[in-house]
Amino acid sequence: MLLSTMHHLKLRPFTALVFYHTVVLLLLTPSCGGESQVFGPVHPIVALVGEDIILPCHLEPAMDASELTVEWARPDLDPRFVHVWRDGVELENKKHQFYKGRTFLFTDELKRGNISLNISNVRISDQGTYRCFIPVLSRSSLVKLVVGSVSSPVIKMNNNTKGVLQCESTGWYPEPEVFWLDGEGNLLSAGPTETVRGPDDLYTVSSRVTVEKRHSNSFTCRVQQNSTNQIREAQIHVPGRHYYFHDVVTV
Repeated sequence: MLLSTMHHLKLRPFTALVFYHTVVLLLLTPSCGGESQVFGPVHPIVALVGEDIILPCHLEPAMDASELTVEWARPDLDPRFVHVWRDGVELENKKHQFYKGRTFLFTDELKRGNISLNISNVRISDQGTYRCFIPVLSRSSLVKLVVGSVSSPVIKMNNNTKGVLQCESTGWYPEPEVFWLDGEGNLLSAGPTETVRGPDDLYTVSSRVTVEKRHSNSFTCRVQQNSTNQIREAQIHVPGRHYYFHDVVTV
């Protein structure tokens, strides 16, 4: 069949020889169609400071990974390793000091190809791109972790300026936005938001709004961070000279 094809194409001797060896090589090369691939999530994983979070990663088709080397790393760190599993045990001495005592694999799930990583007590410094890698397969997947920090805002009356409300919220990451709304949910025109970033990288935001007579007696200060999809609100109701405060948490 191969010789017939070569004759039909009327190849020159040297070209025919190259063609012949190329076809033979392709026929003898084993197909990698059944080899397991490494898969992670399509979208970033979002966590809040202090939470425990799972970075998903698995082999497909599923295969036993309990005796394989599994490496979780962050290319921006030195050393880059976050968690290393080899010969059935974790190599604690290989990992970056930031992660000591805070990571583990689900060892009972390794035999089913689940090589997801758990990170405990998430910190802002954990934010970044992680690489889930199986050396023997030369296969990897990237997982992006976005870390946020939130706190409830507090509304205060400005005693020095009549009709002015002030909203402040401390302990946000990344930097949030601040909005004022009236009782009907309409946005109010407020002054520029004041932002201060502390030594712990957390943001404190403050905003003021002037309340006019045409507005209703209910006002909401909304602090939101879009990349972590977090919203915190505080409300004040002003019936005459009496003021009532309460917080609202929206996730």
